[in-house]
Amino acid sequence: MIEDMPIELPIDGTLDLHTFRPGEVKELVPDYLAECRKRGIYSVRIIHGKGTGSLRRTVHAMLERLEVVASFRLAGEDAGGWGATLVELRREGG
Repeated sequence: MIEDMPIELPIDGTLDLHTFRPGEVKELVPDYLAECRKRGIYSVRIIHGKGTGSLRRTVHAMLERLEVVASFRLAGEDAGGWGATLVELRREGG
């Protein structure tokens, strides 16, 4: 089925979750962050949208548990406000 085909994502430090189903997020976010680290991208913006805040809470709960995450915070108004989260990743080997 076409819907089961893998989606090729650009690894550029910005992950927009609007195009994914909620069930895909728990696997997608850690995989995307790992790929960013492999490519030397340590500052990542995750766009989860404002909505009810459910997806934001899910993303934040995941980020709290991931060892590769040094810190995260809601974006400023210039980067999506509370509809996006800025993530700082730990450096490789650090």
